[in-house]
Amino acid sequence: MDVIVLGGGLMGTASAYFLARRGARVTLIERNQVGTGATVASFGNIRRTGRHLTQLPLAHRSLSLWGEAEKMLGQDVEFRATGHIRLIFDEDGLADMRAYAEAARPWGLELEELGSREIRARFPGLGPDAIAASFSPQDGSGNPRLIAPAFAEAARKLGAEIIEGARVEKVERTDSGFLVTTSKDSFAAECLLNAAGAWGAGIAARFGEEVPLDARGPQMGVTEPLPHRILPVVGIWTRDKEHGAYLRQVERGNIVFGGAAERVSVDLDPGHAAADPMRLPMQLRAVARLLPAIAKVAVIRTWSGCEGYVRDMLPVMGQSATTPGLFHAFGFSGHGFQLGPGVGDAMAELMMTGRCETPLDDFRIDRFARAA
Repeated sequence: MDVIVLGGGLMGTASAYFLARRGARVTLIERNQVGTGATVASFGNIRRTGRHLTQLPLAHRSLSLWGEAEKMLGQDVEFRATGHIRLIFDEDGLADMRAYAEAARPWGLELEELGSREIRARFPGLGPDAIAASFSPQDGSGNPRLIAPAFAEAARKLGAEIIEGARVEKVERTDSGFLVTTSKDSFAAECLLNAAGAWGAGIAARFGEEVPLDARGPQMGVTEPLPHRILPVVGIWTRDKEHGAYLRQVERGNIVFGGAAERVSVDLDPGHAAADPMRLPMQLRAVARLLPAIAKVAVIRTWSGCEGYVRDMLPVMGQSATTPGLFHAFGFSGHGFQLGPGVGDAMAELMMTGRCETPLDDFRIDRFARAA
């Protein structure tokens, strides 16, 4: 089977790899360079905690693939299962965490509840005012700058064609499949996978499928390197968006942080948002609640990107409801990084066999038409 994959982020490159591994002839088309969209703007969080429950089977599938990534791709993409801790500072947060932990248990996610003394003993320096925390030891982080290029290179070695710097000008259904006309050339294939991220809704609309999606950019930052002491990814249980910060320390010592700053609207052309330095002090105050020591550290870089947020915060995955041979995998609403390998594997299974062992029904594109 010939497949065109639109989009060279993590979802597209992982899909291209797993499709090629199953024997498909794949052409991946990316408007810029592989991995330069939402993927490179990502925090690199590999977490299952706090996900919508129906995403957990996909998240479990993906976590096992993250564990195999270095062997599978032939390079270290810096996946580290250092654990994921979410600090709690008030009774509302504690109630939310316990309710989620109870609901997630039947879905295969076990969260360990830590008391304040245990936080101090196991993770000194984190959240001195925290009253409790959840801990998921198998989760962790990966490097957003490495993962999409690694999947693309592995797909290329399996025979996939990777086309970069090609803007899509026209996409149409033909008698034999699909014809995609780009600024570089035209490409034909039996099947088309729309993994175009924030641009995915525009592709779907060409085939009569409307998705309520907004393009937004996060605000991220990184500090100067410090002695490496923080192993887990750190987040928070809170109902207050102004305090919804998160951080992790990379092995080189830098602390990467995000959250606690409203995501800004992004124009899809050029499709990139800039970080707002005026919002940095408020963001750092929220991060300092998790790690007070960051108040004395220099921030050396800030950045943003372009992510696609669907109205119900669930991705669009699966077969088109209007067009045979068309498939979708976009709209991961700022929490797709952990899911990436699982998405690629699941989409390849669905496209090549007509079925998927991981339930995807909640992510069907026709859910919006049914709700209208």
